[in-house]
Amino acid sequence: MTDEAADRVLTEDVDDLKAMLQAVQAELRDLRESGSGGVGSADHKGETDDAEAEQEESTEWQYPPFLFLLEGEQRDAELRLLAEWVEGVLVPGCLGEASAESRWCHLWIEHWDAVGVLHAMWLAWQELTDPATCGYTGPSVWYRDHYRPHIADLRGPGGPFAGCTKGEHRTGHRLPGRVPSAWCTTEDDS
Repeated sequence: MTDEAADRVLTEDVDDLKAMLQAVQAELRDLRESGSGGVGSADHKGETDDAEAEQEESTEWQYPPFLFLLEGEQRDAELRLLAEWVEGVLVPGCLGEASAESRWCHLWIEHWDAVGVLHAMWLAWQELTDPATCGYTGPSVWYRDHYRPHIADLRGPGGPFAGCTKGEHRTGHRLPGRVPSAWCTTEDDS
């Protein structure tokens, strides 16, 4: 066999392998979308085109949108969503009454170290309350692994709310470096 013939055979083998890989990728995509399926479901859809296969290969892993990694509009939007979750779900449904042993600050957004912990709790909440990813035991796992230890740290005597009481604040609240514009008002605005 000449070098040209060997190259042609090798090229055909590589092309066949690429086609097989694309078919397997299409079948996996179909299985993910349908939630079930069987062998051969990609046969009905046909081969995927090269652009789609290249796009899948180039897709990088996305990190979770942890608040301290975000900037600008993205960070402001994430803070607003966090505030909705804390004020709409966590405070009324989980916290109970504040006491000397279990503090809470209604100005929690001004305690930047607490904001980071609350955001991490919220990210875990989003994942663990989705039955598609965690089944129906996710909320229990969230309470055990995330809520209890983090709330104990936040509300405990050494936590960021230690100087805050129901009626007064003994510590100066530190404002976060970047306050969402909707929450930041000055006297000049009036």
